[in-house]
Amino acid sequence: MTELAGWKPVYSGKVRELYIPQSASRVSEADKLLIVATDRVSAFDHILRPEIPGKGAVLTALSKWWFAQFPDVPHHLRDEEPPAEVAERSMVVEPLDMFPVECVVRGYLAGSGWKEYQATSSVCGIALPGGLSEGDELPEPLFTPATKAAVGDHDENISFEDMAGLIGVDDATALRELSLSLYSRASAVAKSRGVILADTKFEFGRHRDTGVITIADEVLTSDSSRYWDGELYSRGGINRLDSFDKQLIRNWLSDNWDQAGSPPELPADLVTHTMNRYRELFQRLTGKPFHTEP
Repeated sequence: MTELAGWKPVYSGKVRELYIPQSASRVSEADKLLIVATDRVSAFDHILRPEIPGKGAVLTALSKWWFAQFPDVPHHLRDEEPPAEVAERSMVVEPLDMFPVECVVRGYLAGSGWKEYQATSSVCGIALPGGLSEGDELPEPLFTPATKAAVGDHDENISFEDMAGLIGVDDATALRELSLSLYSRASAVAKSRGVILADTKFEFGRHRDTGVITIADEVLTSDSSRYWDGELYSRGGINRLDSFDKQLIRNWLSDNWDQAGSPPELPADLVTHTMNRYRELFQRLTGKPFHTEP
């Protein structure tokens, strides 16, 4: 982890690192936090090599843009500049008491949901109509929570009832309603810009001073969401699920690794293509080119 004046490192995750002020002895005592997005990429619960140069910066910029699209929704971003060494890929944020769940919303049948549907005609235990194909829009968006896993462990899908058992019925209901609302609003924004938001995950915490449920971590990025090109999707055919997200990397791994042992290194052309797609998504959504060079 990078040495930063005034900050000390306390945690390194799959793709992000966490710092607290030098004056604090632990996270619970910190009055603010620094989240630094690395250029690492993870898939299938493994941190992959090599890194994707510039990834941390473009995802941080996209998160900040999305936070600004929902001025009525409390978020953890503070109006404070991070250290210059990591300014383009970091956020100074409010400390929150995080809920131990990921709030996943699925609007289309894809990924693990498609695999489950093929076997059971359901997604995360929620029954769906028969005859759906991969990539089809669902009758209505589904809220499918999961537990948050540490590095090397698997995220586990859980039922809403299990989620309520973890955090209480009132908070579980509030998170479900907020997640579905955010997905609906973000999906409409994306669609107006020619992009389909197929699914995404949110993370929330409770503000330590106000008690208000607050959205945290990254939001609606290419790492936490599945995005497709709207025009290609409307044409149908084999390319309709051409993605702007790290599904590109998952697909390559599925074709080149049996998930035994350590994953292979990503080829240089895939690294370049993935970053180009991240940049293209940023421009599609925001209307501005991503100007930062790695």
